[in-house]
Amino acid sequence: MSDVTVRIAHAAVRQGEGRLVTFGLGSCIAIAVHDARARVGGLAHILLPDPAMTRAGDDPAKTPATAVPHLLAQMRAAGAQGPFTAKIAGGASLFSSVLTPRGAGGMGERNIVATRAALAASAVPLVAEEVGGTVGRSVFFDVATGAMRVRSLREGERVL
Repeated sequence: MSDVTVRIAHAAVRQGEGRLVTFGLGSCIAIAVHDARARVGGLAHILLPDPAMTRAGDDPAKTPATAVPHLLAQMRAAGAQGPFTAKIAGGASLFSSVLTPRGAGGMGERNIVATRAALAASAVPLVAEEVGGTVGRSVFFDVATGAMRVRSLREGERVL
């Protein structure tokens, strides 16, 4: 099975066999969207919660509000028609006590909230998640089955 690596603030779509993978999720979120009937999947590695925090011309996968519609459009171009489902991982608070004032939401938390809102706005049900906490994660998304393996050094592997 061949893998396609999705870098930070990027997205990829595949049809059929293979995996989409991303590494080093801290406060970032991996958004996996799947069409089981068409066996088409997309994965975005979002960095920031709000498009206002980006520069013009940035990759649409940089924020959830632009990444979700981008993934859906690319998936439809690859033959997906829905229904779509989503799984997410990431949104950790690795440095929140150092970088975030007390009482303010950390970047990971803000990314989680924005990702859930973007999926809801696109009417894509969120069926599984592993978010928050204080551990970094890597994601291995099997496009054929929709299974998403989430790995961390401290917590091992979990299949969503």
